[in-house]
Parts: sequence; structure tokens; C-alpha cells
Amino acid sequence: MSEKSSIAALGDADTVFAFKAVGVDAYPVADEAEAREKLRILARNYDIIFITEQFAEKLPDLIARYKTRPFPAVIPLPASSGSTGYGRQSVKADVEKAIGTDILQVEEKKDDKRKNH
Repeated sequence: MSEKSSIAALGDADTVFAFKAVGVDAYPVADEAEAREKLRILARNYDIIFITEQFAEKLPDLIARYKTRPFPAVIPLPASSGSTGYGRQSVKADVEKAIGTDILQVEEKKDDKRKNH
């Protein structure tokens, strides 16, 4: 008997099929409407949903609704074509809200200092 994965990846085909190789259920979508409908369905069946930034940026209202619940965790990530920065900003905002300070900004400053030396 196979156990259902608790992790799904949603986004463009090139990006999500890379996740399939490591056992993550892949759901390619072509446009915003398809992504919106698929995310609603996946939210009922998965604990963690990775979504490409390009689609996450188009669905902030729906993703915000899931942030008020323990599951699913909807995590934006860069697509195979590159990052828009949306995923990092989203995580940064969540961390700041959770602990009351921007610890990622401190890390960015440390990285900048290392690069300049």
C-alpha cells in the first residue's frame, strides 16, 4: 500500500516536475485561473504546498487565507526561470510577524559585508 505524499508542488511544468524526482507530487498549471482552482483542491489534501512565485504573486488573497490556518503551509519558491523576489519577501514578512523583528535583514547585512571584504 502506498502512502500519499503530504507535499505538493504547483506551478509551471519545468519547475514542478523537478520536484517529482524527489517524491513530491507535481501539479503543473498554465494560468492564474487553473492555479487558483488547483490550489483550492490541494489545500484540502496536502500539508505543504510549494507554489512558484509567478503564480503566488497572482493569488495573494487565496494564499493569505491559508496563512491563518495551521495547514497547509503554502510556500512560494522561484521557478526554473528565476526568482522574482516574492518568495523571500513573503517569508521575511512571516518571520517578522511571528517573532517581532526582521532577522533576515540582519543576515542580509552580514552577507553584504562578507561580499565586500
